[in-house]
Order: sequence, then structure tokens, then C-alpha cells
Amino acid sequence: MRQVKAMSAKFKNMNITGLLFVIPAALVVFLLLIYPILSSIYYSFTSKHLIKATYDWVWLKNFQFVLTNPDFYTAFLNSIKWTVFSIAGQLLAGFATALALNKIPKYSGFFRTLLIIPWAFPAIVIAFSWKWIFNDVYGFIPNLLTSMGITDYNVNFFADPGFVFGAVVFINIWFGAPLFMVNILSALKTIPSDQYEAAVMDGATAWQSFWSITVRHIRGVIGLLLVLRTIWVFNNFDLLYLITGGGPSDLTTTLPIFAYRAGWGMKQLGVSSAITIILLLFLLTLCFFYFKLLNKWEREDH
Repeated sequence: MRQVKAMSAKFKNMNITGLLFVIPAALVVFLLLIYPILSSIYYSFTSKHLIKATYDWVWLKNFQFVLTNPDFYTAFLNSIKWTVFSIAGQLLAGFATALALNKIPKYSGFFRTLLIIPWAFPAIVIAFSWKWIFNDVYGFIPNLLTSMGITDYNVNFFADPGFVFGAVVFINIWFGAPLFMVNILSALKTIPSDQYEAAVMDGATAWQSFWSITVRHIRGVIGLLLVLRTIWVFNNFDLLYLITGGGPSDLTTTLPIFAYRAGWGMKQLGVSSAITIILLLFLLTLCFFYFKLLNKWEREDH
């Protein structure tokens, strides 16, 4: 009985100690994650205005206003294109770089460090650096293209409707590809070499080995990267806003920028909250299908 009581007292002390360690982290999560979500849901049903002191319940009127606004669908389509092209480019560039580094026996650590540099820069540094590089007066790329005879004049990439979207997607690919590269390269290092040797002995072609061994081993890592980067890129605000501000002519206005304009430009926090809730629901739906695919791959591997 004494031993049982002693163990029970020890267990209670461990629970109290564990709670003392968990409570600060739980408070941080609540303040930084749960509270903003709950407050956005609450304000999305109100006429909350950043200047007016009082507000009323409007229920679904904010959502009706957003879903009948043509600018919302323009921003939504821009977000889809921005995410799809950026993620596809980051995956292809990161995958190709990882495959190349996996074949380099020497100095691979140096090249990995060199290629991860873009990911280490903050968004504001990246934005202003590329604005300088693409500047149509003193920028390196416009002057280079003109001197080579590719263009007749120095193109202002961030003001020209024909170039602006491709330019910002290129910058995002340059920024995000290192994350894919590092994670895919780590996954490639875990593939047993004897599987490739067995495939060669069985008469498999290089493509068959690549698809059946390489891709099959790393697809779980790629799937998780796609989930995380899709959420990150779709919600990206700072890079686009710092480079173009959503222009020209709203060609680079995505949903986060559209929500920012509604909340801080027009001061309509209720409308802005409704936009963010729609964005949250869309991303949750997308993640649901992502994870269904990942679970299917996991079942096939086992």
C-alpha cells in the first residue's frame, strides 16, 4: 500500500510539473494562434470598423459582399496562379538541384551552403534587392537585355503588365527552391544503394529505377513540403506587397493583399475578417485532400 501511495504521489507531482512546463507554451499558442482565429470569426459577422467605436451584428452580409465582389475573384485567381507556378518552379528547381548535389562526391557541403543563402534572407532584403536588379534605369538585368539586343529598351519589369507576374514568380522560385533542395537531398541520402544495384541486375532502365526507387522513397517528404509551402505561399503577403504593392492594375493582388486593403485601407475590419475566414476554409479543404493523398502513399509503402 505504501508503494502504491508513493507511486500515486509521484505521478501527481509529475503531472503538476508537466503542466507547469506546458502552460506557458499553451498560452503562447492561444495568444498567437487561437485568439486571432476566434477574433476573426467573431468580427466577420459584425460591421467592425477601425475608426468607428461601435459596431453591429450583420451576420452573413460581409461574406455576401465579398462573394459578390468581382475584385475578390480576381485576387483569388491571382493567388491560385501565384501558388501553383511558384510551388511547381520551387519543386522542379529544388528537385533538380538535390539530384545534382547527390551525385557530387566532393564539396557538396560548400554547394549546399551556397545554395541555401536565398532562404536565409528576410523578405524586405529580397524585395529591395530584386527591385534594384530589375530597375529599368540602373538595374543589371534590363541593361543587360538591352545591350545584348534582346529588348529594344530597358523594360520596367514591375510596371509592365506583360512581365510583372512572371518576374515576381521567378523571385519566389529563387527564394523557395533551397528549402525543397535541402529536404529532398536529405531524403535522397537515406535511400539504400543496394536497391539500385538490384534494379540494375533485374534489367531496369534508368527511368524505371528513378521512378520506382528514387521518387517512391522521397514522395512522402515532397508531399509534406507541398502542404507546408502551399499554405506559406498562398498566405504570402510581405514579398509581393514590398515589390509591387499588388500592382500594376491589380495583376499581382492576391487574397492577403486584398484582405489588407479592406482592413487597413478601407478600415473595414469585418469585411477583412470575412476574407481571411474564406481563405482559411479554402486552405483547410486543400490540406484535407493533400493529407488524404499522403495517407494513401503511406498505406502503399506499408
